[in-house]
Parts: sequence; C-alpha cells; structure tokens
Amino acid sequence: MIRLYALLAAVAIALSFWAGWSWRGDRAEGAEARKQAGASAAVVEQVNKARATEHTQADTMATIGAKHEEDRAAAPAVVDAVVADLRSGALRLRNDLAACHTGLLSQAAAGTLERDAATQRREEFAGRVVRIGRDADDQLRACQAVIQADR
Repeated sequence: MIRLYALLAAVAIALSFWAGWSWRGDRAEGAEARKQAGASAAVVEQVNKARATEHTQADTMATIGAKHEEDRAAAPAVVDAVVADLRSGALRLRNDLAACHTGLLSQAAAGTLERDAATQRREEFAGRVVRIGRDADDQLRACQAVIQADR
C-alpha cells in the first residue's frame, strides 16, 4: 500500500510538474504574441504615415504640374499681347534691339514698305523673345516648386 501511495505521489508530482511547465510555456507564448502584435501595429502605423506623406507629395506635385500646364497654355496669349501693345504704342522697345537689323538700309533711305515690314518683323521678334523668356521663367518656377515641395 505504501508503494501505491508512493506511486500516486510520484504521479501527482509529475502531473503538477507537467501542468506548471505547460502553464509557464503558455504564458511565455502569450507574452511573445502580445510583443509581436505590438511590433506589427507599430509597423502598420509607420507604413500608413509613409503612405500619407507620399500621397501629400503626389498631390503637391500634381498641383505644380497643373499650374505649369496652365502657364504653358497661356503663353501664346502673352506673345499676342506683346505684339499688339507694340503696334498700338503702349509698349516700346529699347533701341539696342533695333541694332539687330544691321543688314537693312538706313531709315532715311529705306522705302516705306520696307520700314513697315521691318517694324512688323521687329514686333513679332520681340513677341517671340518674350515668350521664350516667359517659358523659361515658367519652367524654372515649376522646377523650384518641385524642389521646394520635395524638401
């Protein structure tokens, strides 16, 4: 009978040891799972922040692109306005631009038709020069806006 009690005690001790070991392992697995869940939540939060930043930058770049396209569409009107202002007298060119026409006869010797044609070419040339400058300014402004938005 003592053997039976000793055997039962040994079995009870073994079961207690097994239950304690199992409980300890479950607690460790639970703690590890909570730790991994916390790390996963942090990664998800970082990914969401990065996506929000990317969307904001994409919207900013799209706005800059749309503004640049609007400026490019408005450029021909500037040329027409410059030519019209030159012809109406509202805008005058400096004399150093007239020096580009050195191959023409002097104004006193040139015929009226040639003077009118030269004036018209000069006005159209001035309009093209203004458009080139405006296109360069628009492009530079758009590039600077992209760099500013990227920083």
